[in-house]
Amino acid sequence: MRTAKLLIASVLAFGLGLGAASAAETPKVPTQKWAHTGFFGTFDRAELQRGYQVYKEVCAACHAMHQIRFRNLAGIGLSEAEIAAIAKEYEVTDGPNDEGEMFQRPARPSDRFKSPFPNQQAARAANGGAYPPDLSLIAKNRVGGENYVYALLTGYKETPPAGVTVMEGMHYNEWFPGHQIGMAPPLSDDRVQYADGTKATLAQHAHDVSVFLAWASSPHLEARNSLGVKVMIFLIILAGLLYATKRKVWRDIKH
Repeated sequence: MRTAKLLIASVLAFGLGLGAASAAETPKVPTQKWAHTGFFGTFDRAELQRGYQVYKEVCAACHAMHQIRFRNLAGIGLSEAEIAAIAKEYEVTDGPNDEGEMFQRPARPSDRFKSPFPNQQAARAANGGAYPPDLSLIAKNRVGGENYVYALLTGYKETPPAGVTVMEGMHYNEWFPGHQIGMAPPLSDDRVQYADGTKATLAQHAHDVSVFLAWASSPHLEARNSLGVKVMIFLIILAGLLYATKRKVWRDIKH
């Protein structure tokens, strides 16, 4: 796994890009096809697992997901053994112990995802004063949701349009408000080598991590959709029974 120090350069301003979009007029981004949208939408577990791999190997260098615990990864199709193995890759602070001191221990499935920085001040110091936002609810809190995340990640242009001057240290992004963003392109072809052998293109990376962030923002989406379908079926049957009852009750009544 790449070190956080090497990855920070490429994901430095992801927080700036996503955060500033809520404060400025956001361009209307194209709508992508997602398996989880619509009344009968469900998440594709293969996409979710690839998206988690992209988050873990790229985004996690700067961005925490404090609302997600390792055990929640069961929702993307990982087994208890796989989750336990992932958790053990990290050490978390616990305590105090009997001597009143904090200590480090291997993470457990019940622990939250580990933050890449010990505190906000350390995060700002490592990112030029910017604080990378938590990504747990990013897809829900941005106009356009996962469509915006995908557009932002794929919207970088090496050469800006004619007549546009990009300030020093900034990058041109087609879908970012103002089109100038401090975050260097975090993804590229073959940036992450997928465990399942899927072709590792920039578009695939962006799609998969956008799906993962959409799941993190709405982990109970499938349960809600399932309940909604059951309620609709119940209401249709109830309406039919009420209509049949009405016909039976009024059938022999003479006007």
